[in-house]
Amino acid sequence: MSIKFNATFTAGCACLVVFSLLGFATSGTDSVDRSVAAAANETASSVIVQGPSVEAVKRLVLAADGTVTHELGIIDSVGASLTDEQIRLLQGLPQLRVHPNWQAKVAKKGGKKGGGNNTLTDPDSVYPTMVGADLLHAQGTTGTGVTLAVIDSGMSNHAWVTHADSMQWRLLARYNAIADRMDRLGDEDPVIYGVYGGNDSNGHGTHVSSIAFSTNTTEFDPNTGEYSGLYHGIAPGSEVVSVKAFDRDGLGTYADVIRGLEWVVTNRDFYDIRVLNLSFSADPRSYYWDDPLNQAVMAAWQAGIVVVASAGNNGPDPMSIGVPGNVPYIITVGAMTDHYTHPNENHSDDLLASFSSAGPTHEGFVKPEIVAPGGHMLGIVPYSAKLAADYPEFYVPEHEFFTMSGTSQAAAVVSGVAALLLQEEPWLTPDDVKCRLMASARPAVNDDGTLAYSVFQQGAGMVHAYDAISGSETGCANQGLNIDLDVIGVEHYGGRANQHPDGTFYLRELDGDGFFWSDGFLWSDGFLWSDGFLWSDGFLWSDGFLWSDGYYWYGGELGTDGFLWSDAFFWSDGFLWSDGFLWSDALTEPASINVWVEQE
Repeated sequence: MSIKFNATFTAGCACLVVFSLLGFATSGTDSVDRSVAAAANETASSVIVQGPSVEAVKRLVLAADGTVTHELGIIDSVGASLTDEQIRLLQGLPQLRVHPNWQAKVAKKGGKKGGGNNTLTDPDSVYPTMVGADLLHAQGTTGTGVTLAVIDSGMSNHAWVTHADSMQWRLLARYNAIADRMDRLGDEDPVIYGVYGGNDSNGHGTHVSSIAFSTNTTEFDPNTGEYSGLYHGIAPGSEVVSVKAFDRDGLGTYADVIRGLEWVVTNRDFYDIRVLNLSFSADPRSYYWDDPLNQAVMAAWQAGIVVVASAGNNGPDPMSIGVPGNVPYIITVGAMTDHYTHPNENHSDDLLASFSSAGPTHEGFVKPEIVAPGGHMLGIVPYSAKLAADYPEFYVPEHEFFTMSGTSQAAAVVSGVAALLLQEEPWLTPDDVKCRLMASARPAVNDDGTLAYSVFQQGAGMVHAYDAISGSETGCANQGLNIDLDVIGVEHYGGRANQHPDGTFYLRELDGDGFFWSDGFLWSDGFLWSDGFLWSDGFLWSDGFLWSDGYYWYGGELGTDGFLWSDAFFWSDGFLWSDGFLWSDALTEPASINVWVEQE
């Protein structure tokens, strides 16, 4: 059924090329010297140069009279400033690959006015209850002993994010990947960092962090100075590492993000980092294994870190999953919304968020794996941050509450759930965590039990923290995938999605002519996928299995036989869904990372 992907076709893994570095560098330098004068007057561009090792690539870039800006050992690359002539020169060397240093933007979305208040009772953030995390909090499971890292625009020194539920300082490190330095942990100069200190001048990183692990609660007793009630964050007891890779405008580069990923992997053991949240998403520009940012993300998963990424805000179109959400190994998260009704009050209008990106990926993998609350999410943004200034209608300054929507926020929910799970079962591997979250997810189904949304839209369903910890499933995720061989370029993998001539997508069995969706898809044992999530498995890439001669899937609808958007959707526990959306504005930033979308 499958064959090994030809290693000579693996352009993204320059380490496979066998050569004599000394002899090559000598002849290469001669040609470089002859071109330096011609290149001197050209405008330089920021690129990522990949080769057999950092030192080898650095030597060749400097020989071309280029400037090295980043050393990215995690993917055997350097960031460099090169003229067009220097780029052409280095591209001509068989040992090297030159990638554009694409610009990135964090995910953003607005909200309804009045996200918080200054009374003694704070609003309920709702999402911990929606995913069953409140039940675990009541039992003492809050993520204690688990370190959760966030690569984003930084993090403020707001006490609700820097202090654990025990009120002990829990921010272990604050690394600035843009400046390549450790930023201070304590009360930094407010003139530079904002009233509460920190290094988040945009606000997105603090918002995402607060969803994952805020210690704020719904009630405050002024007589005792104690908080009680429901936690606002999913894992309020976790320890925290913040990595800044995006600036005040929410912009970053591949090189800065990769440098942040390398720092996390390098310091994984020192800080015992178990979970990594990546709430951003860029447009895929190559196969998953050939993208330099994806290569760094795969290295993080390989190092034993549970990587959780947002699916992207480019939905509901098919094949809109972004980078790094298209990496098959990691946990990719889509978004649902409760339509502004509390989970204990009304489920008749719960629905999949229309902005949530959908699969399959270009390699045929089902994405996202799961969905989580991502609509009108209450979190914290420093009052001096750009988000607060740009969207004051969504901001309540008394407690720095800000309401924002997106798959960024949904990913933060799942990162928090992963921390809760690892507190209870710290021996779980990343593959085990992914399996457990998928096996315990609650899919949206119709009255007759059929899927209300296709597997390409909701994956296994909505995450549920309590069910995940109550479960015992292992070994049901990433079957047929070997990340060790994938990272070094020996093997790459495809998923089971394919496309009918009429444009609809389906899932292909490993043998036989049947399709998983023909004659109904089987569910069993509390809506677990039958046969161990076979749709999530991979197999060795076969050129032409999904397409041939460079043909990509364009157009088409998601799903068949009623798996499109329809009326009266139900979650597996009876939560009613409906079609209708609160907004219809077109996405206006197609090149950005997780574009800003209106509240939903």
